[in-house]
Amino acid sequence: MPTTSSPKVAARLADSRRRILEAARVVAADQGFAAAQVAVVAAVAGVATGSVYRHFPSKASLFAEMLRDVCERELAVVRAIAAEPGRSAPDRIGTCVEAFVDRALRGDNLAYAVIVEPMDPEVDQVRLEARAALAAVFTALIVEGVAAGELPPQDAQVRGAAIVGAYLEGLVTSLADRADHPPDRAAVAVELARFCQGAVR
Repeated sequence: MPTTSSPKVAARLADSRRRILEAARVVAADQGFAAAQVAVVAAVAGVATGSVYRHFPSKASLFAEMLRDVCERELAVVRAIAAEPGRSAPDRIGTCVEAFVDRALRGDNLAYAVIVEPMDPEVDQVRLEARAALAAVFTALIVEGVAAGELPPQDAQVRGAAIVGAYLEGLVTSLADRADHPPDRAAVAVELARFCQGAVR
């Protein structure tokens, strides 16, 4: 029998899921992945703990989905910069790194948790996939730069992955000491961008 409540129920469930994922992001930023508790996420989202488990079968699946959302958002920014027309490949490589680092430093505790903290294997797999996707963006830019004569011949796949490793390590160094020495976002972003550009030139 047709019912007018189904779309409303679906919308309510979608809103609940969205609030739970946003709450998971807030809790992870505040407490880290290891210390974060589903009950706390539920409280922040304004739902019962059981409601969280109706959307996500485990804490690992919840934080894996939250991390996927965060990574996809950052990856979209990097891909958009990489696709900008009328700019050289080295220039876009630098801007991609600068934008990623600046946004990560704005994220502060969440960025540290995402990059450094030990995670459940299900969550860590999302992190590995995100790093591979970022490396693919830089690999493609290097290939493009070599083809255009903007960069010397090189192993694009190796250096694309190395770029990601380099700026993530630089981020970790800046974030690890943030309590006593808050990083200068702009300076760190520019420094890492220049380093990564120099690595392929």
